[in-house]
Amino acid sequence: MVRRKFLASILAGSGALVLAACGGGSDPSELDAVANRSRRRGGSSSSGASSTPAAGTPVATTPANTSGVLLDTSFGVKGDGVTNDLDALQRAIDGSVGQILLITGKSRIDTSGLNLRTNSHIRFASGASIKLLPHNTQNYEIMRIWDVDNVTLESPYLDGSKELNSSKTGEWGMGISIYGSTNCTITSPTTINCWGDGIYINNSEQRSNVYSKNITINSHHASGCRRQGVSIISGSGITFNTPLWENIGGTQPGAGLDIEPNDNTAVIENIRIVNPTTKNCAGGGIQIWLAAFPGPVSKTVSVSISGHTDTGSPGGAFNVEALQLEGRVVKGSITSTNPVWKRAMILADWDKAGPTVTVTGAKIG
Repeated sequence: MVRRKFLASILAGSGALVLAACGGGSDPSELDAVANRSRRRGGSSSSGASSTPAAGTPVATTPANTSGVLLDTSFGVKGDGVTNDLDALQRAIDGSVGQILLITGKSRIDTSGLNLRTNSHIRFASGASIKLLPHNTQNYEIMRIWDVDNVTLESPYLDGSKELNSSKTGEWGMGISIYGSTNCTITSPTTINCWGDGIYINNSEQRSNVYSKNITINSHHASGCRRQGVSIISGSGITFNTPLWENIGGTQPGAGLDIEPNDNTAVIENIRIVNPTTKNCAGGGIQIWLAAFPGPVSKTVSVSISGHTDTGSPGGAFNVEALQLEGRVVKGSITSTNPVWKRAMILADWDKAGPTVTVTGAKIG
């Protein structure tokens, strides 16, 4: 991973280790913060080749009783795998607020993407999916959950059509993006072949000092995404239960999960990652990169990872890096309990006055 100049590997034994600073410095020209790249405007990044994995099949189940459920076809959605269903799907989303909208077919849409509303509840039937049409686009979101509350998504299957994108640059194509939203639950999402991240979580871009909170995502599967399986840029009360992030790579950082604040306005609190599995992630299974976080406002970090299994990622299993306080305050804790890793963790360029990094009960190899 080119943005690291100095690395230190830490082998965690069966007991608890509290990890302190590893020293060393970073070349500023090599820093590759998600902070600046994730805003979806301007900039560029070199991209490398990445193989496209098998897409798999959606696992949602169509309910036998559809009472109280609105079908997407009643809004004109074709779901035939050919028609651009963007406008019809947006009508369906807007016309089903407070009820359940059932996506029934194989819809194709352009890169304008879909906007979910407060109290949207969308369910994907067995075999249903949304896939991007051929495009030449650096920036997109297939589904936007922006500045809304109480959203429920069940078994969304979203395909970013990486193989159909003729663009050669950029890294901002997202499957699901969540900005400044609260009380959202996403169950069994599949996000494949995205130009950027499978799921991206950040502050509102419309309202100052509004961050995403109380977001629960169960059984996420990301595969074939170029930049990340998931990026958490800012949020409080963010929980991922039993995710699988695999085959990630093509542009930096290339992690299964990257927790990387854009700047000092971010919040990284009560982040819980429960029983994640990472596999074949070019930039590492789970990465925490705090270079841009320190600033005039004191911050407290709380990240808890339990039961992490990395079955082999070229960039390492667990990397915690790039915090230099220079008199500013970032406190708190980062913990990983009972991980199973093919490689030892990496702690690098970490100010010892920053959050403690604790690994308990690790098994390596």
